[in-house]
Amino acid sequence: MKITRRAEFSASHFCASPKLTSEENRALYGDAANPYGHGHNYIVEVTIEGEPHPVTGMVMDLKLLKEVLEREVIQPMDHRFLNHEVAPFRDTVPTPENLAIEIWKRLEAPLTLPHARLQSVRLYETEDLWVEYNGR
Repeated sequence: MKITRRAEFSASHFCASPKLTSEENRALYGDAANPYGHGHNYIVEVTIEGEPHPVTGMVMDLKLLKEVLEREVIQPMDHRFLNHEVAPFRDTVPTPENLAIEIWKRLEAPLTLPHARLQSVRLYETEDLWVEYNGR
């Protein structure tokens, strides 16, 4: 069985690889390479997979899921300039793909439980652009 929780956060970023020149970054990322950045209202969906506990009937305590998501993702990323304020994005381009991987890394250990585990992270950068990561 799978259960999914959705949360939102706002953050700014720019896309530019330190391994490329300014011209190469502009050619690759377009306006997103502007070092002054731009913002998104991100939506993250975290899916937990497991069996309902025989006593509680829950795959996971949903209050715990909310607390972990708030502590590991929302608090450190909400209203932040990702490139400057959130490791590892000082050295890694904060694309939606890399952001989803980072969210996974932050959630995997605290969401590994005896009867459940993190199954996927889906991150919407815009209404019509999302990535999904499952740790594989």
